[in-house]
Amino acid sequence: MALIGLVSSLAGFVKVRYLIDKAIIDNIVFRCHYRVTSAILFLCCIIVTANNLIGDPISCINDNAVPTHVLNTYCWITYTFTLPHQQGQPKGSYVAHPGLGNYVEHEDAPRYHSYYQWVPFMLFFQGILFYVPHWIWKNWEEGKVRMISDGMRGALIGPKENRRDKVNRLVQYIMDTLHMHNFYAAGYFLCEALNFANVVGNIFFMDLFLGGAFLSYGTDVIRFSGMNQENRTDPMIAVFPRMTKCTFHKFGASGSLQKHDALCVLALNILNEKIYIFLWFWLIVLAVMSGIVLLYSSALVVLPSVRELVLKWHFRVGSQNEVAILTRKTQIGDFLLLHLLSQNMNMMVYGEVLNELCNKMYNGNNLPTAPSTLELSPIYPSEKLSKMGRETEA
Repeated sequence: MALIGLVSSLAGFVKVRYLIDKAIIDNIVFRCHYRVTSAILFLCCIIVTANNLIGDPISCINDNAVPTHVLNTYCWITYTFTLPHQQGQPKGSYVAHPGLGNYVEHEDAPRYHSYYQWVPFMLFFQGILFYVPHWIWKNWEEGKVRMISDGMRGALIGPKENRRDKVNRLVQYIMDTLHMHNFYAAGYFLCEALNFANVVGNIFFMDLFLGGAFLSYGTDVIRFSGMNQENRTDPMIAVFPRMTKCTFHKFGASGSLQKHDALCVLALNILNEKIYIFLWFWLIVLAVMSGIVLLYSSALVVLPSVRELVLKWHFRVGSQNEVAILTRKTQIGDFLLLHLLSQNMNMMVYGEVLNELCNKMYNGNNLPTAPSTLELSPIYPSEKLSKMGRETEA
């Protein structure tokens, strides 16, 4: 029940909001970063800290020369180790458990494990990292799409007179701020690039955290599942051992140094191995999707023909000439704003917006109706130049 209470705290993070209440300012892959991935990482953090699932995270046994609670605490806050050269040996006949056998100090090379102390902290930190690009874009965007599409979002369509007035006001805003949204678009594409860099960086970060075992972790597990059961070693046990060794040193009654060898059960690794194999597959899929989206966004910036194809898809009721006008007279910032509006509006309303916008552009009425606070340049340069020319001739 305690776990259910903890998990329910994430409900507000991943809850579905009605489209009419909250504007969509990104794409589905972008949302996979800050909603899905962050929620997964925070949920995993909660699970690995819920001791009631598995009991004590570590339990060590020795010859009773050291109190159990002292040994458990010592081995948890320091480290445990396994012997890689004993990993593939037959269990029960040659070794007690995979990776555990006779250990000769200064001769055998043990593999030390201390990551399990930091797993919940790392998961929480990574969850924050996946949310940061969204936080940057949300502050950069400043609610622009929500404000200009107010009353027009969602599938509901009001009376034609009211809808027409809202369409005209939206189109007039687009015309007044034409070519002023490139900085706005730069923030969006920058955050998309941050998403891609973040997911790739987290893959290598996990590999460093797990001692170079994460990059090949998923492929090793897949290869293991296809092997003969009698001649295979579970790579999940090699990376996240369930049984490890721990050495405790103390002074005896005569003052001589005593070494006590202990076997430790790391029950927490039952959860860790499942969490990280899932994260391996999820992050690989997310990295591929983010890379594709980044290439798509690069094509939108560089190639107007790609923007024209996208406009054709969204403006299906428009003619070829209308789409060409929109492509020719808009820049990447204007296109991004129109694209985000298409995700928030009914197709019929969006078609009316683009149709009215094409009419204004075609008629040449593409000058602002009032000075813009975003750009303090002369509003009618062509008319001023022609007037100066006439005065000179006179």
